Amino acid sequence: MKTIRLLCFCALVCATLPVLRAGTIPEPAALQKAVDAAHAKFKDEKGGANASYIPCLAKVPSALFGVVIVTVDGKIYKAGDVDYAFAIESVSKPFTASLVMNESGPETILNKIGVEPTGLPFNSVLAVELEPARSVNPFVNAGAMASVSLVKAKSPQEKWEKILAQYSKFAGEKLAMSDEVYQSEASCNQHNRGIAELLFSYNRLYADPIETCDVYTKQCSVLVTAKQLAVMGATIANGGVNPLTKERCLDAASVPKLLAVMMMAGFYDESGAWAWKSGLPSKTGVGGGIVSIVPGKMAIVGFSPPLDTAGNSVRGASAIHQIVADLNLNLFNAQ
Repeated sequence: MKTIRLLCFCALVCATLPVLRAGTIPEPAALQKAVDAAHAKFKDEKGGANASYIPCLAKVPSALFGVVIVTVDGKIYKAGDVDYAFAIESVSKPFTASLVMNESGPETILNKIGVEPTGLPFNSVLAVELEPARSVNPFVNAGAMASVSLVKAKSPQEKWEKILAQYSKFAGEKLAMSDEVYQSEASCNQHNRGIAELLFSYNRLYADPIETCDVYTKQCSVLVTAKQLAVMGATIANGGVNPLTKERCLDAASVPKLLAVMMMAGFYDESGAWAWKSGLPSKTGVGGGIVSIVPGKMAIVGFSPPLDTAGNSVRGASAIHQIVADLNLNLFNAQ
């Protein structure tokens, strides 16, 4: 039954994409107005708190707030702190999944990881025990580590270098890992190491668990600005081609499948509420970044460190909801 639901949803997304590509991108003035209005409306919002279980993230200034749109024709519309480099954290997960899709085909994600939402927190051990797929989907920590384990490489270092190169390709700029963030996360990632060992015991992790967890910790520690993240998202929106460099980063046939999982599981146990409000495939991270994709048109990024109880940026989510409403971008709105 779950597989039938997902296939129906994938069919809906795939059927929607040509319609969106045939549509028009809003006028530049309207895009900048929407970005400015969302930033102005929510810049003084005080809700949420920085992620405190990773010591380094707790120290990031909580007043930071940036909003960016990058369109598939490479235009950038921005407001606020869009050039501040923050830890990408879980927003990295679609881009590692894209590397696995490129190397081994999209069905590898379906067959060796899974594509179902958990309805549980992103670091849930219970989900591993309850779900037959174990790794469940590539956007929870278990599935993300399974993605890392599937990257083809002769050593952990080569695997890490391939992942970082993939992120840089999507961003159109060379990205780098923060050693400070990495050391901070590595000092407290015992839970993830436990999940990796558990997956390995079920034959749902495909490389050494400790090495896999370490590479995963590095990928979460990559620094990215809101503007760079929006370019990464716009690359997905543009059918896998970077709108600035024109370099293909993901096979076009894999894009609808990646978007489907982003819609179903990009916001963890709040994915249903997010789809209800925004109607956009998205990915969130505890570093404060959120990227939302409007296929064939643009990516929207909201960045601000204070998070709600599910680990999603409060200001970032509010800004994206506002822009979606102002520009009528909800994929499920036929008008």
